[in-house]
Amino acid sequence: MIDIKLIRENKELVKENIRKKFQDEKLPLVDEIENLDKLYRECKKNGDDLRALKNTKSSEIGILIREGKKDEAEKIKEEVSKYGDELENLAKKEELLENEIKEKMMVIPNIIDESVPIGKDDSENVEIERFGEPKVPSYEIPYHADIIDKFNGLDKDSAGRTSGNGFYYLIGDIARLHSAMLSYARDFMIDKGFTYCIPPFMIRSDVVNGVMSFNEMENMMYKIDGEDLYLIGTSEHSMIGRFKGQIVKEEQLPIRLTSYSPCFRKEVGAHGIEERGLYRVHQFEKQEMIILCKSEDAMDWYNKMWSYTVEFFRSLDIPVRTLECCSGDLADLKVKSCDIEAWSPRQQKYFEVGSCATLGDAQARRLGIRAKGQNGNYLVSTLNNTVVASPRGLIALIENNYQEDGSIKIPKVLQPYMGGKTVISLESK
Repeated sequence: MIDIKLIRENKELVKENIRKKFQDEKLPLVDEIENLDKLYRECKKNGDDLRALKNTKSSEIGILIREGKKDEAEKIKEEVSKYGDELENLAKKEELLENEIKEKMMVIPNIIDESVPIGKDDSENVEIERFGEPKVPSYEIPYHADIIDKFNGLDKDSAGRTSGNGFYYLIGDIARLHSAMLSYARDFMIDKGFTYCIPPFMIRSDVVNGVMSFNEMENMMYKIDGEDLYLIGTSEHSMIGRFKGQIVKEEQLPIRLTSYSPCFRKEVGAHGIEERGLYRVHQFEKQEMIILCKSEDAMDWYNKMWSYTVEFFRSLDIPVRTLECCSGDLADLKVKSCDIEAWSPRQQKYFEVGSCATLGDAQARRLGIRAKGQNGNYLVSTLNNTVVASPRGLIALIENNYQEDGSIKIPKVLQPYMGGKTVISLESK
């Protein structure tokens, strides 16, 4: 959510930003908010003036009574009693206007960074840089689900019976490889100076509204029937929510956190749920990184964060590239974002395995997260980034380490988490 001062002082900037995001249907909202804000401020001023008058008159009553002027005091009492009704009506009107403004402000997109490329959707995202040489071996690489099946490592049929489409069992060495990658990701981020956390996996609606847009919530999140609780789609939600309504000390900034969680997503949309494989599912696990910092430090942290994910995947012998998200592909709260994509030697193309974003003070404004500085309190900036999400990370790992004899090479950094194993072979399944 942007600062309403932007609409008061530079509404054309807000409108131009909406156009850059190809959301022209939201343009009328800017004028509506401007008019509502004028009514709100007028209502608030009338209330403040009336309260001041009421206090003045109330003081006069005491003086008149002490002077023995009871009749005059009674007349002023009647006048003051009418002020109470009027103040009550003004307060109700003020609250209604405030809620209406907030509701409309919640759908106005954040101001994007000047460096963001302009484009309508993800087809116009821009490749920034490649890391590692993408290779296509001389032998065939089977579909990832078929590779895993050879090791008796995947059971979607049973998951379909217990939970429905979009769920899965990982078994044996494949399950262990999945966990090894997540454990390594945890330690990788701890070594970068981040504090490890395991957050709640459910959050209340006020936190949901603070960290994401309504459309995202409807398309992503599962609600618990009869409870004001939602299953998290990413641990960023509960990690940022941890600071709701808090004032942190400036000397604590930047706050660097890395969190593990299972993630639950409806995956509503045209892409649907993958029937056989593990690329798009309802449940997965993720290691995330979160930063709270001063606004002037946000872009530096943004660049550090995505570079950590690149470094992580390269340590697993996986070539990756970074892709700058264009304006139309940015969620409304994001200032700037990039995707990290891993190389698929089977498909001979890259696919998304993570995303890094800086959100300015949008989440902090919604949730009331401030820092206490020498010159007063101010809103912090928030950032988030995927270290690794699995099974997508597992797919990239398996494809890029699949060998001609059907075995899977275990990258050196994962071997300690696999009991010293260097390879998963068909003979050892």
